[in-house]
Amino acid sequence: MASVSARQLGVLALIAVGVWALAADLRPDPARDGGGVIPGPYSYLLASSTDLGPSRTADVQVTLALGGRDRPDALFDWAGGRDLAVRWHAGQDWAVVEGRAQDVADAFDVEVHDYRGRRGQVFYASPQQPGVPDGLTGEVRDLGRILGYLPHRTSHIWTVPLDVPDQGLTPEALLNTYNITPLAAAGYTGKGTTIVFFAFDGFDQADLDTFADTYRLPRFTPEVVGGELDEPRGETTMDLQVAHAVAPDARKVVVSAQPTVTGDGAFEKIGQMFAETDRRFPGAVWSLSIGWGCDKLITAADLAPVRAALAAAQERGTTAFNASGDLAGLECKGGDDWSSPPGEADIGLDSIASLPEMTDVGGTTLSTDAQGRWLSEQAWFDVPLTVGTGGGVSALFDRPPWQRAVMTGQHSDRRLTPDVAAVADPFTGVRIVFQQTPLVGGGTSQSAPIWAGMAAVMNQYLIANGGRGIGALNPLLYRMARGAPLPAFRDVTLGGNSVADATPGYDLVTGLGTPDVDNLVRNLLVLQRVPS
Repeated sequence: MASVSARQLGVLALIAVGVWALAADLRPDPARDGGGVIPGPYSYLLASSTDLGPSRTADVQVTLALGGRDRPDALFDWAGGRDLAVRWHAGQDWAVVEGRAQDVADAFDVEVHDYRGRRGQVFYASPQQPGVPDGLTGEVRDLGRILGYLPHRTSHIWTVPLDVPDQGLTPEALLNTYNITPLAAAGYTGKGTTIVFFAFDGFDQADLDTFADTYRLPRFTPEVVGGELDEPRGETTMDLQVAHAVAPDARKVVVSAQPTVTGDGAFEKIGQMFAETDRRFPGAVWSLSIGWGCDKLITAADLAPVRAALAAAQERGTTAFNASGDLAGLECKGGDDWSSPPGEADIGLDSIASLPEMTDVGGTTLSTDAQGRWLSEQAWFDVPLTVGTGGGVSALFDRPPWQRAVMTGQHSDRRLTPDVAAVADPFTGVRIVFQQTPLVGGGTSQSAPIWAGMAAVMNQYLIANGGRGIGALNPLLYRMARGAPLPAFRDVTLGGNSVADATPGYDLVTGLGTPDVDNLVRNLLVLQRVPS
């Protein structure tokens, strides 16, 4: 992990890069066929790890998507006859089956082996996808992977020459860029709202104080919940500061996501983290600049706990923003081998970004005047570094009804991402302070908290003017794109990433575009008053 010293002059671009296990060959036993050997990134993960033979793990688990919310009696009976346990709670449309590795293997007619990754992690996995057992098709719709390890995204610090005009956007200039200034001038600064940041790394309070003092913003001390955080690497520092630049009076909370990557059951743990956050901070705005593997690594059933928790939080007013990723559409390309051209299996999305309930945020390169007033934007893509805005077509979820009017006739049956965008290019990003050094932030992990800050401001405006918190934003965004009283989006039609181009209207690199926030929130208030 590179670091930035106080003597360095550079732009801080926090690029989220997938960390994958790397090692040896995979040799599945043909005697077990299950649902067939899983292709693509999943098989690459196992093939690059050392096969240690049949697993002796005592608590292997698999997530099941259920066909309803009633108690799955047949599943309980089936599992009990095979020395397996079922974890299910009333009202859930998913369950977890767990037990000894050999019992799970026998029950689902697959292999379960232990593997050692190149970084030394030992985990269990099945090279085959389990199928729904006979007799359970009426209750069980789909099964997740049998996988005890999930590669997760961490932050790398990139530095490039500091030649951004005026050394990046100040908070005042950022407000001008996306037309938030009229709201701020009227006193809409996020007061009475809460922004939650899910994070792996921590922050230094001194950096936050210096940032606030430098730009004459109120000082703030985030509340930290959920356990220990890693040493500051800059990601959380940037997230907090750019959101504070937009919504300086919003309450900031940092939730540690570290427990989700300790042991197995990552997505169940993410769902529990979301549910607990919803309980403690109902109606908060969520910002995610981290990731838990690409969508081709898992199935939709794996994400059932996350999707259920997110949907429940949105019913209570939460709006969630996720960085689309910084691998230019190649979120499934694992490791550090960039010398070979990308293949079809490399193209993909961050798993959480593919959720229809998540507002996925892409990235742009920005051009403004000296005061930060918007001139133009194009999709962010740094070809030499093979980094840029993420986006693409979900491998897991059908296209939701509210998205069917865009890109008609193309990818017609699948969820499309991103939904919107904001500045991500580190050459045109927002000023921050890290390790007491003035720097400029970048990456879509900057774009997401910018939108979170904007949502906090919009929530304050809506509630003050007789409306309500935004909640599920995506249906409103696409409804607005079909027609609204005021132009809410600046269409980004230039540039692209490794797999798609920016085009007029919706595209797979910048979504609907970047916002005119004053117009956007006024449209939202109108939509809240008019039946859909």
